[in-house]
Amino acid sequence: MKTARDLFIGQDLTVISKNETVYDAAKLMTERTIGALPVVEGERVVGIFSERDIMNRVVARNLNPQKTTVEQVMTKELIVGSPEEDISQILVRMKQANIRHLPIVEHEKLVGIISFRDLLQADISEKAEEIKIMTAYIHYIPPTFES
Repeated sequence: MKTARDLFIGQDLTVISKNETVYDAAKLMTERTIGALPVVEGERVVGIFSERDIMNRVVARNLNPQKTTVEQVMTKELIVGSPEEDISQILVRMKQANIRHLPIVEHEKLVGIISFRDLLQADISEKAEEIKIMTAYIHYIPPTFES
């Protein structure tokens, strides 16, 4: 089974500082086509800022995104994963916590982030490979031996 590390290897990790504005974060998320940004101080993750945060904590409260800092509205109660964690365990944890993005931390350092979409794509790829193997097995014609 794949691990978290398998999903974020080669990933271009995009992060933001807690002092940046919500406007800058939204612009970065749009440019990179991502739904969440880990918020960092140095290499340490201190929060996560997501599309939900924009809607629930900025738009719904009528805050000015150009004057509101990420720190003011980010999610601070973090749930994190480890690089060696099995992706099926990560999926269960994300579903239970009702989150769509999971920062991956190793030795207190942010090393990646996994989205629900990443997990679904990995699952689809795995299922496609299983189908390919089963189809080959079903269509296998054993050699006949004549005496």
